[in-house]
Amino acid sequence: MDMEGYAKKLLGEALITNEGEKWAKVRKLANHTFHAESLKHMVPEMSASVQTMLEKWKKHEGKEFDVFKDFGLLTTEVISRTAFGSSYMEGKHIFEMVAKLTAITVKNIYNVRFPGISMLIRTNDEIEAEKLERGIKSSILELVRKREKVKDRTFENFGTDYLGQLMKLLHESDMNKSITIDQMIDEVKALFGAGHLTTTSLLGWSVFLLAHHPEWQEKARKEVLEFCGLKNPTSDAITRLRTMNMILNECMRLYPPVITMTRKVKREVRLGSMTLPANMTIFMPILALHHDPQIWGKDVHIFKPERFAEGVAKATNNNAAAFFPFGLGPRTCVGLNFTTNEAKIALSMILQRYKFTLSPNYVHNPCDIFILTPKDGVKVVLESI
Repeated sequence: MDMEGYAKKLLGEALITNEGEKWAKVRKLANHTFHAESLKHMVPEMSASVQTMLEKWKKHEGKEFDVFKDFGLLTTEVISRTAFGSSYMEGKHIFEMVAKLTAITVKNIYNVRFPGISMLIRTNDEIEAEKLERGIKSSILELVRKREKVKDRTFENFGTDYLGQLMKLLHESDMNKSITIDQMIDEVKALFGAGHLTTTSLLGWSVFLLAHHPEWQEKARKEVLEFCGLKNPTSDAITRLRTMNMILNECMRLYPPVITMTRKVKREVRLGSMTLPANMTIFMPILALHHDPQIWGKDVHIFKPERFAEGVAKATNNNAAAFFPFGLGPRTCVGLNFTTNEAKIALSMILQRYKFTLSPNYVHNPCDIFILTPKDGVKVVLESI
């Protein structure tokens, strides 16, 4: 992926932008970190963070309330705890800086700057972006130094969290397996997008759709109470939430977190009547495919979770590759299971405690830059059960 300016500051040489050997070694690490067994150990942390959020919701009962803002805070909390573990507070501060850098990037992503003039006249956003970039790097370096001081040198143990795994690669003696400190910093920044932005989007649109379709909200609640009762969801319970899975799939079909992606053609290939040459970059419109009536039927624009009752292949009329909210193949988003697990836990705990309806003041305004989000929030009215 070719990037300049603000986007380069935000993503650098992270997993999402890397290719070849650089991509392979970091992907292997990420696969290990977000493996099913690793995710099991994250469930209590996720539940605890949701519990904290719901305690604050008590003061909003019976009133109009924008849940989307709280989902942003929740997902930052969760990714900070799971990625940084014992260094949670420092990690949260780092992600707060990444959030500000993301906001500046989104604001300026389509601005055209001329190289000569940009060197002479710098905007306030450019100055702030560079300041944030330095702050992020400085904070991560300080975290690395702290862990290096306390690690068990016998077992080279930097911790089992994502930061610890990255540090193992940083100190890897085999140059083919190691990463640089700058690559490590870029991975931490990219993780913010993978573990925070996508989950916030999914939770926001899920609550909107369930508020708009109370019959599906009730079906989901009934299932949660069947498998979880009033207890916090366990890793075993969330794998059994079939109705919830259908709802989330339909939500990601209608409102995929990322609505487009690009891929590079590796070798010449035929696509229908066209021949695509090697090294061509192709644009993949996820949103368009997810809303194509030839694939999904005439009811394509209707919220119908039951279309996924017999799996993706049946839902897509045997065109399973047409449903790819997290991409497909080797470069499928590594945070897919992390995001869906967190969404299931949060929605389950909300459904155990509340019925919710859309506020009359809700404004439907989907907005996409990087991630598809409700620009004016998701205003609902909470009713305690």
